[in-house]
Amino acid sequence: MNDLAVQDKLTTYVEQHSDRLVQILQDIVRIPSENTPPTGGEGTCQKYIARFLADLGCDPISYTFDQVPGLKDHPLFRPGREYADRPNVGARRKGTGNGRSLLLSGHIDTVPVGSAPWKRDPFGGAVEGNLLYGRGSNDMKGGVATHLFIMECLHKFNLPLAGDVLFESVVDEEFGGVNGTIAGRLKGFNADAAIISEPSFLRICPSQRGGRIAHVTLKASGGILSDGPPSPGVIEQLTFLLAKIEDFADQRRMHAKPHPLYGDATDPVPVSVTKVFTAPWGTKEPIAIPEECKLEIYWQAMPGEKLEDIDREFLEWIASLSRAHGSPFVQPPDVVFPSRWLPGSAISAEDSLVTELADCATRVLGKTPPVVGFEAPCDMYIFHMLTKTPAVLWGPRGGNTHAADEYVEIDSLIDAAKVLLVFVHEWCSAR
Repeated sequence: MNDLAVQDKLTTYVEQHSDRLVQILQDIVRIPSENTPPTGGEGTCQKYIARFLADLGCDPISYTFDQVPGLKDHPLFRPGREYADRPNVGARRKGTGNGRSLLLSGHIDTVPVGSAPWKRDPFGGAVEGNLLYGRGSNDMKGGVATHLFIMECLHKFNLPLAGDVLFESVVDEEFGGVNGTIAGRLKGFNADAAIISEPSFLRICPSQRGGRIAHVTLKASGGILSDGPPSPGVIEQLTFLLAKIEDFADQRRMHAKPHPLYGDATDPVPVSVTKVFTAPWGTKEPIAIPEECKLEIYWQAMPGEKLEDIDREFLEWIASLSRAHGSPFVQPPDVVFPSRWLPGSAISAEDSLVTELADCATRVLGKTPPVVGFEAPCDMYIFHMLTKTPAVLWGPRGGNTHAADEYVEIDSLIDAAKVLLVFVHEWCSAR
């Protein structure tokens, strides 16, 4: 059977069994696996995945972090998280030998449901038209379900691949985790290349942005009555800071050199205020000027930027607020960095992994996929920096990521699976 005939056979199978792909995704969406640092609840979902792989004869390994030699002493390992009943799962489908290997990697943890109201059951996996709803459906259980479906397809077809196909489902990626991704590398689930099926919107992403989060605390006198002139309170400080944050954003855009894969980005290094908190809401709370205000500020970075430069630039800007004309600050705000620094990272757009995947997607989908930088941080940098493994993001479209009524588009999930199945066959058949 020639290559075109194999491609047609594989894509036809995916189309005819797309309901199976949807079923797998519904199964894992319906099993909560929320990451709530320092703890998490991925264990039950990982047991499902291990059973799924065992039924395919893949001999999966479920391993806890204390079973990974050198992990907790590794310079990239971040302490302070708890990993009871939070195993990684890995498996290997052996090839016939002398072929290129490929790792299908994904994180099974999701952000929490949160307090925002959902119109659908966050763990229902409801299908409405072309959309499948649920926490993690887009980020990134859609990708993990695709990988499981691919492993099942390989089992059913029993294609004689030369190279190994590896699968892993890791825990603790959200909230700047990635300890699970580091554990996978040290445990030996490594290959000649890796595909991480984050929701890339059917684009090939050889790069990711970096990300930094700061928690900023403003303090001042509170209450509601005073016998003297009012002193600047936290609301005045908050107003001043919010008016000045665009200055910090302008500074970032001036100093950060855009990576070529972000050449078309309107703002390659965005700065955002993601949370503002002063006091609990409601009539059970007193009416008073707050004594404290907390902000969460999140900003992104280009591949190649260093942590020491990122932190110095931010801390100098925060300190400058007290010196600025009309400043209500008597002292600089307090700053804490609550999660790890996620650096930007990239491989060349000319890497064989990128060019061969692009060629495959063009043939399967009938149009050339964009090759661009991913707009957010993720765990891909661990592959690029720790094991020097070529890795890209390839996954479906979706929306409301990290928000209420998160969803994935089913037609793009099917397209992502068709391309990936054909690519696995072509990559791992080459000697």
